[in-house]
Amino acid sequence: MKKFVFFFFLLLLLVVSVVHGEDGAYIGVNIGTAMSSVPAPTQITTLLRSQNIRHVRLYDADPAMLAALANTGIRVIVSVPNEQLLAIGNSNATAANWVARNVAAHFPSVNITAIAVGSEVLSTLPNSAPLLMPAIRYLQNALVAAALDRYIKISTPHSSSIILDSFPPSQAFFNRSLDPVLVPLLKFLQSTGSPLMLNVYPYYDYMRSNGVIPLDYALFRPLPPNKEAVDANTLLHYTNVFDAVVDAAYFAMAYLNVTNVPVMVTETGWPHKGDPSNEPDATSDNADTYNSNLIRHVMNTTGTPKHPGVAVPTYIYELYDEDTRPGSTSEKYWGLFDMNGIPAYTLHLTGSGVLLANDTTNQTYCVAREGADEKMLQAALDWACGPGKVDCSALMQGQPCYDPDTVEAHATFAFNAYYHGMGMGSGTCYFSGVAVITTTDPSHGSCVYAGSGGKNGTSLLNGTSLAPSSNSTADSGAHREIGDVSSFVRAVVTALLLSIVLLL
Repeated sequence: MKKFVFFFFLLLLLVVSVVHGEDGAYIGVNIGTAMSSVPAPTQITTLLRSQNIRHVRLYDADPAMLAALANTGIRVIVSVPNEQLLAIGNSNATAANWVARNVAAHFPSVNITAIAVGSEVLSTLPNSAPLLMPAIRYLQNALVAAALDRYIKISTPHSSSIILDSFPPSQAFFNRSLDPVLVPLLKFLQSTGSPLMLNVYPYYDYMRSNGVIPLDYALFRPLPPNKEAVDANTLLHYTNVFDAVVDAAYFAMAYLNVTNVPVMVTETGWPHKGDPSNEPDATSDNADTYNSNLIRHVMNTTGTPKHPGVAVPTYIYELYDEDTRPGSTSEKYWGLFDMNGIPAYTLHLTGSGVLLANDTTNQTYCVAREGADEKMLQAALDWACGPGKVDCSALMQGQPCYDPDTVEAHATFAFNAYYHGMGMGSGTCYFSGVAVITTTDPSHGSCVYAGSGGKNGTSLLNGTSLAPSSNSTADSGAHREIGDVSSFVRAVVTALLLSIVLLL
């Protein structure tokens, strides 16, 4: 009888661990320090906790930063900078000292989960490639000696450029000249249960495609079926660049007979500012759209077409803008926050709780884009007041929002009402490109717009049945699925507990 009861307890623990497991879907952030004024480590951890960010990746193992992360529960990836590869890759003792100083001295008060060895070594420092596997093996030896290998994984982040012919994904393969490093690396990852770390940047894929890749496809915006990319070999449909690149990595590994190494995306994001002359799509609106849709996509455990439902842990590049980074204008503006912790733009994450809800004021509005084509504005206004089910009665003659009697003003009212009626979800302020998000309240006189300090809670949508729209995203379905899983777990746990009580 005791064995039977013990079995039920094991089953109970298994169910709970599956649902609350540490290896499921999550979003983390990278913390770079190429700033003229780097926030104090305690300021950084305060911001992380206020945003409910539970996973971070450091580009080094700064002791002050690790001290600030102690006892926070935040899961941390520490890194071996590229300039330290030579010393560690040539000396087992140096690797052991590095682990003792940067990992063992802080663990477990700092929840270190992985060591990232270098960054994009194979593509940016090819002369250092022969040092990569020796460094990884020496560090692994040190973890084993310290009895930390069961808690901490080792891998190395790669640029997606090491994957050739990435579309269609089924034909992708790694640059064969890298086989002397990649083949033993994949075997190591396989034997240790570690992920393939991959940096995925749809922004650059889009910029380099010269118009071949549509912007909507890069930004996770909903696409009609005839616009989806189809892999002719597998008939899998791809609705965004991110999934296509991740699946290309899976197929490239399968080409080398490796099929059980998970992909972790260690960097991805979108710049919110760039040089208007040659980086016109580096905007806060696009950054909001990409990162909001990315977070929802990952947290819903959507997976990829090749591996639906399989989590792809992902780290956003990055927490702060880095004003001292060299290169193009956009290189300085990938942050979710500026150096003072002020949101660089507002993320919209309906149904995702407080994770990265960096909209600290919640005062954002959807307005007609200045200079937008009047015919397109009129068409969008007609849709919003019709199939979009916005209550546009306030725009009628004699009503508070009739004046100014222009298409732009009326469209702004309708766009904003739809946007707030849909919970400010990503993609609900688009309207074929004639709408933008702003923090300037468009209310005037007695015409109070939705979201204006909570004063207008009535002029939103007619009824509760929302017509499907290319402007909306399916948040409610994803939220409902999470609820269904929770209900299922509660039911199973209750049944198991009742069984245990009866057996006792």
